[in-house]
Amino acid sequence: MLRERDSTRASLDGMVAIVTGASSGIGAATARELGRRGAAVVLAARRERELEAQAEAVRVAGGEAAAIPTDVADPAQVVGLVERAEATFGRIDVLVNNAGASWSRPLASSPPDELIGLLEVNLIGAILLTRAVLPGMLERGSGSVISMGSLSGRVAMEPVYSASKYGVRGFTLALRRQLAGSGVSVSLVSPGNIDTAMTSHVRGRLPKPELVATTIADLVTQPRREVVIPRRHYAIAWLEQVLPVIADMAHRRRHWSPVKQEEGAVWTS
Repeated sequence: MLRERDSTRASLDGMVAIVTGASSGIGAATARELGRRGAAVVLAARRERELEAQAEAVRVAGGEAAAIPTDVADPAQVVGLVERAEATFGRIDVLVNNAGASWSRPLASSPPDELIGLLEVNLIGAILLTRAVLPGMLERGSGSVISMGSLSGRVAMEPVYSASKYGVRGFTLALRRQLAGSGVSVSLVSPGNIDTAMTSHVRGRLPKPELVATTIADLVTQPRREVVIPRRHYAIAWLEQVLPVIADMAHRRRHWSPVKQEEGAVWTS
């Protein structure tokens, strides 16, 4: 089957990409978009059955794909993912750090091991995986690292989740400076609420994951420091930075409720 192409988008023919959190949502949409543009895609996530289904969707559309079940919170599995990807396709040109989990439990009632687990998935996993792919990229003098931040990494919302996403933002922007002139680009994508399982509780129409996927694919050939999606959320980020007292008032008006000590955590991958 011939791969369908959009002539208005830059081709990624010959590139090899790893996408984490690729079993659903933004990760799955990104894998499909990269494959549609010509990249060979390595899909990584914890849920093996869903992961293979998404890899098959890439293949059915005419792309190359490999599904490698991986828990990015496990350093050994991170190394294994990179080794298997290189053994399958020869190298890694693009890394999309998308794996993540949301959080809704109040800090005072949060088990320490679950707090650590969230940081391992959302932040430490991205750092370790980036570290694992960088030597090859630096040796070739080319590559693209794109990490999934969040509006919650620009605007303080939920303490634990925001901490992880502020960390991703700081890591990504500092790495971008460290690698300047190396040929390896580093970009950050910071979405607001997107229509995925993580936002199933949010009312109203939300942007689809394909909007984020298209942005990520564009960043491979046209790197940018940071992209906030949808664009209207730049105003919220600006308010947080310039008028934090007003931002505090707006947040309380929209989100205030008595703290419930028995709320549960919400995990996605």
